[in-house]
Amino acid sequence: MKKSGYCTIFHIYLIFFLSLLGTVITAASLFYLLITVKTPAGINTRSDWPKTITENFKEYIVLTDGNPQILPEGLELLQENEIGLQIIDHSGNEQFSCQKPDQAHPSYSAPELFKLYQTGTLNGSKTTAFVGTVTDNGNDYAYILYFPMTISKITMYLNGDRFTDGKTIVFFILGMLFSVILISGLIYGFWTTHIMNRLTISIREISSRNYLPVHVNGAYKDLYLSLNTLDSEIKESDRLREQTETMRKEWIANITHDLKTPLSPIKGYAELLQEDGIKTEEQRKQYSQVILKNVSFMESLIHDLKLTYQLDNGMIPLNLQEQNFIRFLKELVIELLNNPEYEQRTIGFESSVETFLFTFDPVLLTRVFQNIILNSFVHGDENTAVTLQISVSDTMLLINVSDNGMGMSEEETHSIFQRYYRGTNTEPKSGGMGLGLAIAKSITELHGGIITVSSTPLIGTSFHIQFPIG
Repeated sequence: MKKSGYCTIFHIYLIFFLSLLGTVITAASLFYLLITVKTPAGINTRSDWPKTITENFKEYIVLTDGNPQILPEGLELLQENEIGLQIIDHSGNEQFSCQKPDQAHPSYSAPELFKLYQTGTLNGSKTTAFVGTVTDNGNDYAYILYFPMTISKITMYLNGDRFTDGKTIVFFILGMLFSVILISGLIYGFWTTHIMNRLTISIREISSRNYLPVHVNGAYKDLYLSLNTLDSEIKESDRLREQTETMRKEWIANITHDLKTPLSPIKGYAELLQEDGIKTEEQRKQYSQVILKNVSFMESLIHDLKLTYQLDNGMIPLNLQEQNFIRFLKELVIELLNNPEYEQRTIGFESSVETFLFTFDPVLLTRVFQNIILNSFVHGDENTAVTLQISVSDTMLLINVSDNGMGMSEEETHSIFQRYYRGTNTEPKSGGMGLGLAIAKSITELHGGIITVSSTPLIGTSFHIQFPIG
């Protein structure tokens, strides 16, 4: 067993020991309060003090021809402790009294005197009576001492063969209690240490990715369930990290290729422009257009990188403007179709309203819808058509951008908005770096919106965008 295990056992045993010690101290304090009483003189003494005083008080009583007298020492004792006295003859009549309570009777019958002897209580009085007897010339006299305190009289009958000394049984009980606490503390300590060792091993296995889920019942069920959940979340995080790392490496390779591709014609046509053989202005213009086209492509790639960095770090300001959102989308579609590269394409437009004022950044949202629409054209064929559907509810502006292209698998739809992801069916003609839809998602969320995608292979893909109204 390791040092930590022994420390755990020691701590648990210490807790048990301190609990036992506290229990014993509490029990001893309660027992002390039960067996002690404070006299009127302010002295703490045993609860049987009235009984002892009563048994010894006969020494202070002197009977002369049937007339009781109290010695001065006895009277002093009564006065110091505020004890009342009443002496009764064999007929039950009072012969002498001193400081007796108002509730005391002037005479007692034998049953009344016996009841007083047993209970010691007087109706309506907080005093306790103790009865003793004294004999003179064959005549019995009873004397009653009234103590200004409440004492409960309890009689117990014990086995004399076994209970010879109260200390023996007390020590025996305490010894048994200590033994039980000690043994149970050690057992619980070893059991808890075993559980802690299992948990330690489980945590170590989770950190080394070798953990196997454990299903247990009992006090530690929730803890093991938490470890199982932690293990599954860590493994999922590892999977996503590996996937992201793979995508990042592929992206680095792709961006290297994408940046190198336009550099080759730029360099080649620049070298041609330097040659003396090029005479005509038309050739120079043609070569310059090729160079500018590739430079524009490189600028677009660099702009995507810059925009991604700004969106991730919250560095891009929103230039919010209130405009007719329906007109904004119509103009965006017209501008795309006026581009010679896409003039033969089809973009349908459907809206439930003609006018809808909405506050947004037109530059950024232009980028969102251009990325989505052009993504459909790039990954589809020449017959791929796109349809925009706009509807407005009480709380939401809903835009659906769908196409009839090749569609995507479920795995692809889960990764489509991740940076650097370019899809499994992407061809070199895409020319992108896998940032377009990631940028679209970030801009949509920057406007408080939500973008999701649904797709069916060989049927088509739909992007669903929601913006809250107000």
